[in-house]
Amino acid sequence: MRAAAVHRKDGQQDDDGHGELTAVQAALAAEHAAVYGYGVVGGRITGDRRKEAQEAYDGHRARRDALRRVVRDLGGTPQAAAAAYELPFPVPDAAAAVRLAAELEDRLAAVYADLVRAGGAVRRREAAAALREAAVRAVRWRGSGVAFPGLAERAAAAAPSGSASAAAGAL
Repeated sequence: MRAAAVHRKDGQQDDDGHGELTAVQAALAAEHAAVYGYGVVGGRITGDRRKEAQEAYDGHRARRDALRRVVRDLGGTPQAAAAAYELPFPVPDAAAAVRLAAELEDRLAAVYADLVRAGGAVRRREAAAALREAAVRAVRWRGSGVAFPGLAERAAAAAPSGSASAAAGAL
């Protein structure tokens, strides 16, 4: 879910890994993956949780669309969504769908934590709000939370070996 290099409209490359445009593109890529992932979640979940999944799906679509505008405002070309994404584990039933939803939100929290670090004042506030929303959703899905959502150290410790993929097309 992280972008390595971003080409701006002016032809310059923002590849320092800490630039605002790079962080916004990474957030956009993460939102693309979340929208896809929530499509899978919604297809496997029932009852009240389905409404919760639909609300998350709609929220992530809105954030994705807003991030596209931000990338353009920063002089970049928004990344397109992949045709499909590799799921971190099989999702055959509702229990696995709940785990996937929590994983999506954990990964989004990490990307928004990066944007908090890289963004200017306005972007930092928006990213902090997105991080908070992702953390709250993760707690709702998982039933428990963490002290500092979005920290890479926590995500690395919690991810099963081989489940986190930095490759394009992976959730």
